[in-house]
Amino acid sequence: MQVEKIILNSSVRYLKGVGPKKAEYFEKLGIYTLYDLFHYLPRKYEDRRKIISVKDAQIGENQAVWGTVLKTGLFTARTGRRIFEMSVGDGNKRIYAVWYNQPFLDKIFLPGQKVVLFGKIELQRRLQITHPIFEIITEDSDQKESLEIGRIVPQYSITENITQKYLRKIIYQGLKHHLTDIEEWLPSQIMAKRKLVDTKFAFDNIHFPHSPDNIKRSYKRLVFEEFFMLQLVLALKREKKKQKGIQHKIDEISLKEFEALFDFELTNAQRKCIEDIQRDMSKEEPMHRLIQGDVGSGKTVLAMYALLVAVKNGYQAALMAPTEILARQHFINISEIFMPMGINVQFLVKEADKKAAARIKKDIKGGEINIVIGTHALIQEEVEYKKLGLVVVDEQHKFGVLQRDALRKKGLSPDMLVMTATPIPRSLVLTFFGDMDVSLLKEKPSGRQSAATYWVREDQRASVYAFIREEVSRGRQVFIVYPRVKETETSNLKSVEEMYQELSTKVFSGLRVDMLHGKMKTKEKERIMDEFRGKKCDILIATTVVEVGVDIPNATVMMIEHAERYGLAQLHQLRGRIGRGEYASYCILMGEPSTEEAYERLSAITDIEDGFEIAEKDLDIRGPGEFLGTKQSGLPEIRIGNISKDFDIMEQAREEAKNMVKVDPLLQDKNHSGIKRNLILRFKGKIKSNVRKKKV
Repeated sequence: MQVEKIILNSSVRYLKGVGPKKAEYFEKLGIYTLYDLFHYLPRKYEDRRKIISVKDAQIGENQAVWGTVLKTGLFTARTGRRIFEMSVGDGNKRIYAVWYNQPFLDKIFLPGQKVVLFGKIELQRRLQITHPIFEIITEDSDQKESLEIGRIVPQYSITENITQKYLRKIIYQGLKHHLTDIEEWLPSQIMAKRKLVDTKFAFDNIHFPHSPDNIKRSYKRLVFEEFFMLQLVLALKREKKKQKGIQHKIDEISLKEFEALFDFELTNAQRKCIEDIQRDMSKEEPMHRLIQGDVGSGKTVLAMYALLVAVKNGYQAALMAPTEILARQHFINISEIFMPMGINVQFLVKEADKKAAARIKKDIKGGEINIVIGTHALIQEEVEYKKLGLVVVDEQHKFGVLQRDALRKKGLSPDMLVMTATPIPRSLVLTFFGDMDVSLLKEKPSGRQSAATYWVREDQRASVYAFIREEVSRGRQVFIVYPRVKETETSNLKSVEEMYQELSTKVFSGLRVDMLHGKMKTKEKERIMDEFRGKKCDILIATTVVEVGVDIPNATVMMIEHAERYGLAQLHQLRGRIGRGEYASYCILMGEPSTEEAYERLSAITDIEDGFEIAEKDLDIRGPGEFLGTKQSGLPEIRIGNISKDFDIMEQAREEAKNMVKVDPLLQDKNHSGIKRNLILRFKGKIKSNVRKKKV
């Protein structure tokens, strides 16, 4: 069986007809090995099985017609283009085949030859087919061996220098010589239970199917095995995390005492999440929980509960956020509640004053600091914790899996709480967070307003500006967001710096206008946000640096310029910066979409308020790869299956993977040896699990 692994992991360059140069073109398609070649599935199929005579050809249809070559000719058009034309007949009717700039065909076709042509039948004063696919029929012709005519023909995504015909030929050749080398690694009981065809049948019929039904059966098998391997990795990761951790005493602080710290009541959803956290933190094994909730659903309060439990049990806690603004917002909110209780909360970012940063790092190492809140600075090598018992990561999708793990490794099996305000569809949760427990926050705290959302065009700009002045006159505040910091010669997009000058001196003269962007120094950003928070600024001109972590209850207008350029999730996040107080709020999208996808996004954001519905829509529009940024997940991208469409297969694969790891957590059973090999072959070292401890 080891031979199989070597063969399938061999470079495609060694296949006849490829070589070093062509191998470079294959690499552009993500095809490096035979394994990659076989997994490069068709995007669609053309049914060319039915071959009809010329007299039965139907105008407007893609059809395969047979006949005899009657006459050929090579002409030069007025434009200089070379045209090869051929008439083909069946004794009753004739059709003309036309090719442009392919004069070599004059030496291929001869009158009297039997041919099959495939293409769209057109009527242009005569029956015609332009640039048809063709097959010359001879006495030795074997229609079964034809890859172009008389069968269901696969259509692939291709690149320059790789044609459909050439790619089909190489895949066919690869399967012809190496199909028997592919081992069947799925246990027979799983195949029988899930009604799956064997792997040889699947690869043969997904590329060169004998029937539409065989395509479906082959697709199901290949999707199942892709999802099964992914879910197996997640199940193994989850099993590995069942190491001994910290068993916190929850009775150190009751839920009633915790609620008394705030001037508002917790929602039922928040209480349920706290129960989840209590259950996790009281166990011996480390907590590994994802909390996902819509913008404004109160995730910070849950983080505060976990932080308090850790500190009351004598441990340090760290909260990592992706931006200074979000980290500082957490610091302000958390220190305001915890400092009066004698809990030492500190703030650490890379741009901090060197002396202050050195003192904070010293106090973290000495254990004087109970809670440290910051950005990536928390995972710097020189930051050492005395007794780190809890790690909280906010806006998890902004971090790579290695960054999250780097913070966790600063402690000895600490609990981990991961939060996101980007609602994630259930299919993606199972796919990329299958090794975590998940809590949902779908209920907003009382007093939170929904923001009315409007999509307006350029001719309504004056009315929008007048409305903004009106809101400011009522004592409210406004965000205006632009996609760029500076103007560029190559783009006509408005920028923060350019528009700050225009809006502050002309459009909104007399009002207090300021600007904010990520390229400013830390102290300057802090000053601007403090003044905006303190109502010393009416209008803040900003980039998407305000996307997360900005909590200004008095802000009631979010105006987003060039809104067609933003993703749905980002638009929803920006909208979430308003409606956080008692006043009616308005999100105004200025946009001129030039693509169908952009139009769909703007239409969706105006119609849908619920973040979870937005997430599902976003997944439909963008697909899973871009939605989550799968490169950040630490797992390979899904190349075959469609997470939404094939969700039922995903759940079946998940169930089988969990059952396998439950009975054989190290995959030591001899029946699972093929699975071990495929894990390593497919994931190519991207995961480390208990499986790798055993020699394969």
